[in-house]
Amino acid sequence: MKIYVPLDAAARALGADEVVTALQAEAGRRGIDLTVVRNGSRGMVWLEPLVEVETPNGRIGFGPMVPKAVGQVFDGGPLALGPVADLPWMKAQTRLTFARCGVIDPLSADDYRAHGGFAGLMRALSMSGEERLAEVTASGLRGRGGAGFPTGIKWRTVAGAVADRKYIVCNADEGDSGTFADRMIIEGDPLSLIEGMVIAGITVGATKGFVYLRSEYPDAIAMMNRGILAARAAGMLGGSVMGSGLALDIEVRVGAGAYVCGEETSLLNSLEGKRGVVRAKPPLPALEGFMGKPTVVNNVISLATIPVIFERGAADYAAHGIGRSRGTIPLQIAGNVAQGGLFEAAFGLSLGEIVDGLAGGTATGRPVKAVQVGGPLGAYFPRALFDVPFGYEDYAGQGGLIGHAGIVVFDDSADMLAQARFAMEFCAIESCGKCTPCRIGAVRGVETVDRIAQGDAAAIPLLHDLCDTMKAGSLCALGGFTPYPVLSALTHFPDDFARAREAAE
Repeated sequence: MKIYVPLDAAARALGADEVVTALQAEAGRRGIDLTVVRNGSRGMVWLEPLVEVETPNGRIGFGPMVPKAVGQVFDGGPLALGPVADLPWMKAQTRLTFARCGVIDPLSADDYRAHGGFAGLMRALSMSGEERLAEVTASGLRGRGGAGFPTGIKWRTVAGAVADRKYIVCNADEGDSGTFADRMIIEGDPLSLIEGMVIAGITVGATKGFVYLRSEYPDAIAMMNRGILAARAAGMLGGSVMGSGLALDIEVRVGAGAYVCGEETSLLNSLEGKRGVVRAKPPLPALEGFMGKPTVVNNVISLATIPVIFERGAADYAAHGIGRSRGTIPLQIAGNVAQGGLFEAAFGLSLGEIVDGLAGGTATGRPVKAVQVGGPLGAYFPRALFDVPFGYEDYAGQGGLIGHAGIVVFDDSADMLAQARFAMEFCAIESCGKCTPCRIGAVRGVETVDRIAQGDAAAIPLLHDLCDTMKAGSLCALGGFTPYPVLSALTHFPDDFARAREAAE
């Protein structure tokens, strides 16, 4: 009997390891020869730990499983969910980047190959560098880490730079609240990230790659290191990638957890052993990045999507999405929701479809008041904007941003003035201190919001002015985007600010 139990950090936090122990003990009592495969998560966090039993008719799910109920895996029972592939959450997705996550043994090169792995790399190796650049550009892939910068343009810049060494850096410093896509890929399908980094490396002429992970992700760090060993054994890394004569090797570097190190130049400073502070641009990292050499810095999801593009073709990938937002995006649904997790879909869904449909509304049963999209620097969207399609330009037109596609839901008990204060406080704590608008502006922002909370209506125009200064004058997105949640709270939820004045009077 073969079963799958996730080793994903979320599943483990919900008791997956204890479930495995109980399953093995129960199988021993029944005299059953049990094989347990620790896979990644399917993304249905509300069903974790999800146990899947391999049958001739597909994998049958049981969840959320608890140790005392493991007998149901052998006998059936109320926790039986039926075929996992037929569950509504799974059937409604367009799984491209996450097609293998939760399906395969994350460290098995054979499993990886059987589910389409290596196909993208082998096609890339058959192409010239210019053909590879054209393929990435034609796909419409944009950075999935927040900025949404076209990946093909970044690669072309590095490819055209003249230097004795070039580098590939994977930004896995996933620090946004309500985000977990990077961690899920690394823990559930690390070889896809490595394959994407290899394709990037051979395209731009890099021979060395780094995966910059945060120390708060111990499971991901361990899995990434083991994935690199598996990739080397499979010939994907080393002095001759898949016998091509082209070289690339990768190593993991662990950061101390500073939020600002998610910004690429701060990350590069940290990677070099320096203090994680923002660099002034120009020069761009694509021309003077790690150790002053041309460097591609891409997010985990951006790089893990590259094999999909080369396997299926740029036109196939670009056929998904809307406007200039092409392909799929891993929606990470969190906060006060009935069903939280990761849902991969083409750009274009509305927040109403995501929150009311996929997430099933709030966990408390109370009305949804606000949804923050894009992490702690993302705007708060009221229900009046729930019809805006999920796309980069569409959200920018409403004073918001897609960011890392984290979606955090709040019910009608949320105090949006308190949320505005939190945004400023978060920036003040996480600022690297390099520029005045961020370092000082965030502190003054907390003080100004406190004045409003005490009934000082004259402080509201001051808060607007302060936000304008931070947006225009900050060196990086930390200070530049902090005004998004503050201004959206002021604009869409004025009653919460008015109540503060009324209470003070």
